[in-house]
Amino acid sequence: MDDQPNLNIIDETGKIVGEDSRTNVHDKGLLHQEIHVWFFTSDGKIIFQHRAKDKDTFPNLLDASVGGHVEKGEKYIDTALKEIKEETGLRVTSDKLRYIKTQRSTSYDPVTSRTNNVLRAVFAYRYDGLIESLMIEQGKGIGFEAWPLKTILNISSEEKKRFIPTIFNPDIIDVFHKIVLIIQRES
Repeated sequence: MDDQPNLNIIDETGKIVGEDSRTNVHDKGLLHQEIHVWFFTSDGKIIFQHRAKDKDTFPNLLDASVGGHVEKGEKYIDTALKEIKEETGLRVTSDKLRYIKTQRSTSYDPVTSRTNNVLRAVFAYRYDGLIESLMIEQGKGIGFEAWPLKTILNISSEEKKRFIPTIFNPDIIDVFHKIVLIIQRES
């Protein structure tokens, strides 16, 4: 029995066509909605969340600062704000988030044999605090790490192994380039 709220199943246009449990959504590779919020610093770093060792997909790897499934009845922005609070302890208002884009992504995790098939809204948030002040959600993550964007955009093969594989897909690299432009505009 899956004790988590159901997720909307969507078609390629984002239209809701059904619902199912999170477990079934990943086991069957059903298309659903997610959010990512990328925290960045004014000195050009991206903050990654270290996923818990028992996550259902890509355990023990570095991922987006904040990520989450859009539950039945929620909107992308509402999920982003809720997940920021749950995963970092911060209360952020929607005017502080920068919408980057909505992207289509499918990834298969060979460790857990699950597929994450999503339409994902991506946001950026400038974080001016100490990384140690971010409060990891109990049981969901191990902590946070800040990496210079210059390093991420020129990462070695060995360092890549610490991240979920999709971090280095062109769509997410494009997000990082857009964050570089935001930092340049604000400095």
